[in-house]
Amino acid sequence: MNHKCKRMENDLHCDLRPQAGEKVETCMICGKSFSGRSSLVKHERTHTGEKPYQCMECGKSFSRIDKLHVHQRTHTGEKPYECTECGKRFGQSGDLQSHQRTHTGEKPYQCMECGKSFSRSGYLLTHQRTHTGEKPFQCMECGKSYIHSGSLRSHQRTHTGEKPYECMECGKSFSQSDKLHVHQRTHTGEKPYECTDCGKSFSQNGDLQSHQRIHTGERPYKCMECGESFNQSGHLRSHERTHTGEKPHKCMECGESFSRNGYLLAHQRTHTGEKPFQCTECGKSFVHSGDLRCHQRTHTGEKPYECMECGKSFSHSRYLLTHQRIHTGEKPFQCMECGKRFGRSGHLRSHQRTHAGEKPYKCMECGESFGQSGHLCSHQGTHTE
Repeated sequence: MNHKCKRMENDLHCDLRPQAGEKVETCMICGKSFSGRSSLVKHERTHTGEKPYQCMECGKSFSRIDKLHVHQRTHTGEKPYECTECGKRFGQSGDLQSHQRTHTGEKPYQCMECGKSFSRSGYLLTHQRTHTGEKPFQCMECGKSYIHSGSLRSHQRTHTGEKPYECMECGKSFSQSDKLHVHQRTHTGEKPYECTDCGKSFSQNGDLQSHQRIHTGERPYKCMECGESFNQSGHLRSHERTHTGEKPHKCMECGESFSRNGYLLAHQRTHTGEKPFQCTECGKSFVHSGDLRCHQRTHTGEKPYECMECGKSFSHSRYLLTHQRIHTGEKPFQCMECGKRFGRSGHLRSHQRTHAGEKPYKCMECGESFGQSGHLCSHQGTHTE
């Protein structure tokens, strides 16, 4: 069959005027013409929804036999299309063509709105929704809408609880394949994302991006309530709970609630007695990893927190914060009894004992008690003189 093709309104249409003895078939629904009966029958299925070709393996049906053949490869594992560049194989010729663009760098699909180009038409269609705001994939359960069909499928698993991606190493299951891939790195130790600034490596790209903000000082997540900024979205969410008072993480043992899951995990160790963070230098164990890091500085002598005002250094950030109040004059701890203010919480507690008459520090030598440990130390000197 020798038809002449011409371009009309940016689409290809074939001139279907018959050659000698050739019959034209016309669709009664839309008026489109075809050069043969079989072509018309295939086209009419777009109107009727008929899918006469069924997969014997899973029951899925198709309107065309070639689409059934492509589908059957998902069961047989057949991948007849091979990339001559790297040897990777594909079940569909279109997938091979898209893959080959990763080698050539070709991106033939351009967004008319912003000029960005893509290697696949599907990527372009998805991108265009960022301009139109279209979210065509809606959850029937809760009404939430998404740009990507994959995002909808992942979301629906929050309703069904389905976790189809299982780790062959430990049996843990996940609702998304990318979460499984990230998890598998805990077994392999793979950390493919490296900081070009300091060389530190990470198993997740998001962790690298968060880390890089330490170098740049960038804090893109801002609290709308008080204006404080954070370098991680999770830190902002946790901070916002200081305004709302929300404490969604509850201890099943005693009922105490916490604003952060990490606080809950640390708290639960008070019930279990677990101290998982051990100093390799002296064997002392700690409930919190931060406490271990601070302790290790007693061995190394490291004092990484420096006062910009006077140059004095400290082993812990909270020691620096307390010290800085000497320069600023800030006294954030106020006595509710008399209004007196203090730069340290410990000083406030000592002061409050003057109101309560409490004297918890007792001399083992003579039995005299004191409200402050410093007063006890001074007193003990009278016994040694």
